[in-house]
Amino acid sequence: MTTFKTTCGKTLFAGLGVLGIAVIVWLVRPDTPDFKAFKAGADRKQAFYSYFLPVIQQRNQAIRETRRQIREWQRDKDSIGWWDAWRIRAIAEAYRIEPFDTGSDADWDTLLRRVDTVPPSLALAQAAKESAWGISRFARQGNNYFGQWCFEKRCGMVPHRRDAEKSHELAVFDSPEDSVESYIHNLNSHDAYEPLRNIRAQLKAAQQPVIGIRLVDGLGEYSEKGSEYVEELRSMIRDNDLTSYDTE
Repeated sequence: MTTFKTTCGKTLFAGLGVLGIAVIVWLVRPDTPDFKAFKAGADRKQAFYSYFLPVIQQRNQAIRETRRQIREWQRDKDSIGWWDAWRIRAIAEAYRIEPFDTGSDADWDTLLRRVDTVPPSLALAQAAKESAWGISRFARQGNNYFGQWCFEKRCGMVPHRRDAEKSHELAVFDSPEDSVESYIHNLNSHDAYEPLRNIRAQLKAAQQPVIGIRLVDGLGEYSEKGSEYVEELRSMIRDNDLTSYDTE
């Protein structure tokens, strides 16, 4: 069973509209497809991509809007009033940066390393792997497409093969969109994925494309399988030509 660094069974970050930055409105989407109804192989994969790619792209767009606002604040940080200061600190807290000093260039740099997009190829590969292309029990019954764990009693679904000494459950989400949002936010905020964020920042600084296959090396803590899991993701991205979706 693959592990995921999370702290609760619901979405950790419900969007920035509450902070007055950007109102996030999910596009009206049809009910989640019954991926079991599609023939295993090309048909099921295409149905999976067609459903999840727009969800991932939309979440990334919301992150870009927040990132743009952060850069505006940073450029004129000496003029930040009390209301914007509160909004900035609320974002920083959501991304696990506490305390946050608006006068610190290092704090701004850390925030911008965290408030950033995740390549669709990586999100698609992990969703496909963790949910068995959308047909796992946790995906079908709990909208959990990324193997996300929670640790409070009755916070989710109990794995059938959970070791006796373990107490985790598989998080339950209200929708696949919530699962995507929680997954991206965890990659962007949890200490375990700082290597991924550093790779992403280095690629941007070198004006290199930020593609999923370049970020997989930062996911050694995502699974108990460690480097083996990283190689499996790399192969999945290559074998399914998922880099072609990294055109944002």
